[in-house]
This record gives sequence, structure tokens and C-alpha cells, in this order.
Amino acid sequence: MKKILSKIGLMIALLVMVVSLGACSKSSGAKRDVLKEDQQSKTITWGVKADTKLFGLMDVKDNQIKGFEVDLAKALTKQIIGKKGKARFIQVTSQTRMPLLANGNIDAIMATMTITPQRAKQVDFTRSYFDAGQAILVKNGSPIKNVRDLNHKGAVVLGVVGSNSVQNIKKFAPKARVLQLSDYSQALTALKSGQGDALTTDNGILYGMSIENPGYSVVGGTFTNEPYGIATAKGQRPFHNALNHALTKVEDSGQYNKLIYKWFHNVRGFDMKGAER
Repeated sequence: MKKILSKIGLMIALLVMVVSLGACSKSSGAKRDVLKEDQQSKTITWGVKADTKLFGLMDVKDNQIKGFEVDLAKALTKQIIGKKGKARFIQVTSQTRMPLLANGNIDAIMATMTITPQRAKQVDFTRSYFDAGQAILVKNGSPIKNVRDLNHKGAVVLGVVGSNSVQNIKKFAPKARVLQLSDYSQALTALKSGQGDALTTDNGILYGMSIENPGYSVVGGTFTNEPYGIATAKGQRPFHNALNHALTKVEDSGQYNKLIYKWFHNVRGFDMKGAER
């Protein structure tokens, strides 16, 4: 009996030790100075999309993620760290980006993430770096011409888990049934296979899909304002301020407009003048 009690006591002691170490780790993580660490390592780790043409898409030829957000992240990194600064990229999805930031796996999120009051309770956003708006993508010849047409009986709208566009569509087309997929590649595949009548997300993302898939078009214009912001962890004010300052520098230098032209100048229906800064 004494041996059993002794083992139980040892187990309790070990449990207390693990809990204590976990609490210490969490506390030290909260005290991180991301800006200082990045300046020392000369590297900023960014969470970016790898399934979103124009913004962040994996190039299978060289296994590099390429897009507007990737190039902008590189420019901001140089502004903050200096010419020797390196941008490191980690692929995120709408579901994984917030947990990865909270766990310290990435320093900042630049992944078509709309600034919303709800998200601002969990992260700090820089000012907007791209003013998007929600729209719908349909197959050419579809009777769906705008978001209101989705209120017809039986209409199915495809979206992505973790994206606020799913919640928005419920406001503008409350009678539509929403089918959520894990990422945009799966959502587009579902649209092509007839599992839905339309795919909804920000217009910038949908333009990228329409370029790769000529049989599909963005219709009806935008029905929301969806400004994208860079998200940083709470309590990282120096890093947050550095990002805002770097964004201003990139815009004032004309580099921002060059990146806009590089990625969007040949996109049919894209408002180049409206996007420039």
C-alpha cells in the first residue's frame, strides 16, 4: 500500500512540475520581443497563402511561394531589417494562420486576411495594404449574375473554413446553402464538379482563379469592403509599428505600385488606378 501511495505521490509531483514548466514557457513566450529577435537573426518569418494565385501560390517548378503578398513581405523585410534582411515563408491556411501566430511559429500573417473587429480582439492589425471586396465566381453561362440570385431555392455557395466570407454570404444570401471546404483549391474543384453554384471570397482571389480557369468569371461586382491587414501577436507594439512605418516607406518609394502592376495589370476588370497608392 505504501509503495502504491509513493508512486501516486511521485506522479502528482511530476504533474505539478510539467504544469509549472508549461506556465513558465507560456509566460516567457508572452514576453518575446519579436522585432529585437528578428533584427538579431536578420530574418522575419511570414505566414502566407500557397494556394491563392496573385497573392501567394506555390510554384511546383521550384517549390517557391510567389505572389503579391510574398513580394510585399520581402520589401517590408528589407525596410525593417536592412539590405541583408531575409524573409522566411511558412504556408498557412485560413484555419491555421491564427494558431501559428499565437504559438510563435510565425512573426506576422500576410495571407489575404481581412481586418475585422472580431479578429482584432485576438491580434493587432497594421493599416490596410490592399482594399479588397467580396464577390462571387461562377461558371460562364450561369443564371447566377449577382449575390442576390443565390437566394433562389436550392442554391449552394462554396466557401473556405475560417474565412469571414462565409459569414458575409449568409447576410446577403440568407436562403443559400453554404458548403465549406478546407482551402480554395478544394473549393474551386467543388465548383467545377458541380457541387456548388458559386464560389465566394474576396475579388482579388477570385480574379486569380478566373485567370487560370477561363471558363469561369467574377460576376455582380463586390458587395462588401474587405481591407487586408498584416496581423501580429498582441503585445508586439514595436514590431507592429515597424511594419506600419515600412509599409509607408514602400508606398512612398513607388515600390508598392510597381508590385501592383506586376501582379494585377493583366487581370480583366481589375481597377488598377483604384489599387495604386
